[in-house]
Amino acid sequence: MAEDRDRRQYAGRDPRPQRPSRPSRPSSRSTRSGVPGNSWQTLDIGAASFGKRGAAVLIIVVVLVLALLLRLTWVQLVKGPELSAMASEQRTAVITEPAHRGSIVDRNGQRLSYTMEARSLSVHPHLLESFMEDRHELDPESVSAPEERIDEIAEGLPELLNESDNQTDPDAESESSSGSGSSSDDADGVKADDIRDKLTADSTYEVLVRDVDPDVAEKVSEEYPEITVERQDIRQYPNGAVAQNVIGKISRDNEGQFGLELSQDSRLQGTNGSRTVDVGANGLAIPGSTRDRHPAVDGDAYELTLDLEAQTYIQQLVQQAKDRSGAESASAVVLDATSGEVVSMATSDTINPQGNIDEQLEDGKVFGNRVVQDAYEPGSVAKVMTAAAAIEDGKTTPDEVLQVPGSIDMSGVTVKDAWDHGVVPYTTTGIFGKSSNVGTLMLADRVGEESFWDYVQKFGIGQATDLGLPSETSGYVPDLSQWSGGTFANLPIGQGMSMSLLQMASIYQALANDGVRVTPSIIKSVTDAAGNDIPQDEPESVEVVSPETARTVVDMFRAVNQSDPTGVQQGTAPTAGIEGYQTSGKTGTAQQIDPETRAYSNSDYWITYAGIAPADDPRFVVAIMLDDPERGTDGSGGQSAAPLFRDITSWLLDHYNVPLSPEAAPRLTLEAQ
Repeated sequence: MAEDRDRRQYAGRDPRPQRPSRPSRPSSRSTRSGVPGNSWQTLDIGAASFGKRGAAVLIIVVVLVLALLLRLTWVQLVKGPELSAMASEQRTAVITEPAHRGSIVDRNGQRLSYTMEARSLSVHPHLLESFMEDRHELDPESVSAPEERIDEIAEGLPELLNESDNQTDPDAESESSSGSGSSSDDADGVKADDIRDKLTADSTYEVLVRDVDPDVAEKVSEEYPEITVERQDIRQYPNGAVAQNVIGKISRDNEGQFGLELSQDSRLQGTNGSRTVDVGANGLAIPGSTRDRHPAVDGDAYELTLDLEAQTYIQQLVQQAKDRSGAESASAVVLDATSGEVVSMATSDTINPQGNIDEQLEDGKVFGNRVVQDAYEPGSVAKVMTAAAAIEDGKTTPDEVLQVPGSIDMSGVTVKDAWDHGVVPYTTTGIFGKSSNVGTLMLADRVGEESFWDYVQKFGIGQATDLGLPSETSGYVPDLSQWSGGTFANLPIGQGMSMSLLQMASIYQALANDGVRVTPSIIKSVTDAAGNDIPQDEPESVEVVSPETARTVVDMFRAVNQSDPTGVQQGTAPTAGIEGYQTSGKTGTAQQIDPETRAYSNSDYWITYAGIAPADDPRFVVAIMLDDPERGTDGSGGQSAAPLFRDITSWLLDHYNVPLSPEAAPRLTLEAQ
């Protein structure tokens, strides 16, 4: 029976073990263990939702990973070099090593301008407090807290500088005055409050004091490590105002402002060097990181044609002449008669670049150089060109007698002499010795307009000399094509044109040099930092007239300085004569323009003189200009520059040991009897 049951029980079934069947889902109404009847359906839906969200999250993760990989690839391969360079720049610094500015000396090697090395004291306010705190924490007993330390520096630094000043030899030369630590305006007025303000300023860099002696700066650094000591170059002008109109000055930034310091600035400055270093987080250079060194190349050194002794003395004479005559200003220039080199170039009221500039400007001192920068009508001093043209063209001789009336009509313009007279038998020599406008125009009419124009060009009128100084004027002379009817009535007597004092001197240099005008020069030689001479262009030479004509004209113009008790054979400037020497020259008086009427003034004049000494063997050419003087340069009556010519030339002849003229000048006939 049991077998039957078993047989029935397994009848028709697979004898292999069977997988348990999945229980049937309960109805929606039934519950199982407290779970609602539809919970199995809810779990299936949740699983499906989780699967979708997981896929979305997976996609996002994959996208982010790909984006990061792409970004990393971009940074490493594309932007990598650029970012590396930027990082390198942030940790490196290029330090400039300034070049020394070239020196300027006179023809005898006397220093006119040179550079002294000094120090400036500075701080970095934005780093100062943390630096002070660190020092205080390391040594609280010896180093004060930041607030107290700032007061110590503000009070102590001026005292330390003043103490160094008091130890300076009061009789020391001016060229070492800046070495005391307070030669400049900055150091002279160091005040505790100013120092305190800079120490606590909201800035990254402040200069406390400039122009400090290196030895003094070293003491400051030892006493106050918070202060940075930096190299500073100080330009020295050991002769003060002497030749400042020629040399000029530089700014605090070592840039030329006036004179040769400006015109030759690029060559005087030289080329700064540099080096590259790595900088740490504290802003200091990392030791051993220096590389890419480029040494500085110092500026060129200049030797001028100026004679410092002559410049010093003549500048004093010019200032005295200005003061005595009551002129607005006075100027003088001395040329070597043969070479055209400038021996002296002096102007009144020249400023001292080592002094207080503001105070000097208030007192009427000036920068600049009137000798080359100012143009004015020369007046009768320019008549020498008419004389040279008439002699060279064979239109007259020195002894020819011309019947000169008191006035002349030229192209509808009536010109008179400065004094009333009837017809006078003046010789050609006398026309210029007496400075007759009428006689000069009579000779100019013989020369003709075109020929006269050619001579004006050869003498260099209207052309800058390119001396090497800044702001040089070219003067003015109207082109021949622009001449009107009255132009030729003005130019031969020195009106209707303008020129600089240097150009006026150049006219006389041509005649003193056998008719050859040599372009004036003031730079004698230039030497580079290695001591090698730098070749300079030779001055241009122009043959204006023949040697015979030049000699004749120079001899004729000795009449200007001739003295005669009767006055008949006396020239216009007998006070220009020098005992023992023959001299030749010409006076000039030119009306200035009235700024209100724009017409010639009857009260304001340019007074000029140009001359040659010795006349028989020319050595120097001296040209002088006075701006509206009230008296003569010696304080006497008359508006004459002749006494100043005599004083300057006498000193030059003595200084250079020029031999006396072998014989006195012959008596010249100015007016036929």
